[in-house]
Amino acid sequence: MIALLKNSEIEAKQWENLIKISPVSSFFQTKECYDFYCSLSFLEPFAFGVSENDNLVGLICGYVVADGGKVKRFFSRRAIIHSGALLAQDISAEALSKLLQFTIKNLEKKAIYIEFRNYFDYSCNKNIFTKNGFNYQPHLNFHIATENIEFANKNLSSTKRRDIKISQTQGAEIVEIKNDEVKDFYKLLSFLYKTKVKTPLFPYQFFEKIAKMPECKIFGIKYNEQIIGGSVCVLHKNKTVYEWFACGLDGKFKNVYSSTLATWAGIEYAATHNFSRLDMMGAGKPNTKYGTRDFKAKFGGELVEHGRFLYISNRFLYKIGELYVKLIKLL
Repeated sequence: MIALLKNSEIEAKQWENLIKISPVSSFFQTKECYDFYCSLSFLEPFAFGVSENDNLVGLICGYVVADGGKVKRFFSRRAIIHSGALLAQDISAEALSKLLQFTIKNLEKKAIYIEFRNYFDYSCNKNIFTKNGFNYQPHLNFHIATENIEFANKNLSSTKRRDIKISQTQGAEIVEIKNDEVKDFYKLLSFLYKTKVKTPLFPYQFFEKIAKMPECKIFGIKYNEQIIGGSVCVLHKNKTVYEWFACGLDGKFKNVYSSTLATWAGIEYAATHNFSRLDMMGAGKPNTKYGTRDFKAKFGGELVEHGRFLYISNRFLYKIGELYVKLIKLL
């Protein structure tokens, strides 16, 4: 018997058990992550589950978000599922199909599109997703093996190894930041998103609250007593460190490579705390120039293509949104 569940209907114990047994589990599918989403005023979180014979075998956890004022929010409504679906190895095709249909039914009027950002290989389920209206979009990522610090350091490119050494010799250091320093980091990150990245950034509330979670580490790059870079990483059960955000004031200080140190901070932490890898959470589309991918490639990770699954609820509004994003990036 197949049953569909929503939000509080999902038993916490069954949720935790699925996290333990699933080969595709991550921080972003945990009850802790869902509760964190619920604490944020600017997101509408969701969790949808499917059980077979009273056992939870599939779960989809994410949020609906929009940006700006009333008009812009109408055109930017989207449902994001980081990491992909949480699935038991023996989930049936019927159960997964019903879970996807249930997700669409609950979200298609709230979001212009629904996007699964896969951090695992879902090729065995690709056919089920496409049959239920989700188109596969190629997308790259890097997984960096972190079995120990010597191994991680050896896999760095010679330029990255040199940049880290020179930066630290100059006096730049990696620190964990909390409280008021989180504001300093956010100001820096916000400035870089506005001037270079040109995509929406979560409000400060996100960073203020995630900094208090035991599953989060915010690393700061401190130089001359000021924060000049950093990274936000989330941890998953001594398996994976996820680098959610990273930034640095590169070029401002001679021989100090703050962006490189910011990413190295997460790698170093993973390698010295028994995590198997650092996940860079995206490296752009194949066959498309992407400077961030070139930067990430020099940390010695494995380039993977796990892609994204995209369901478009309103194609007209989706096309308008695409044009708007392209225009913003050109300005």
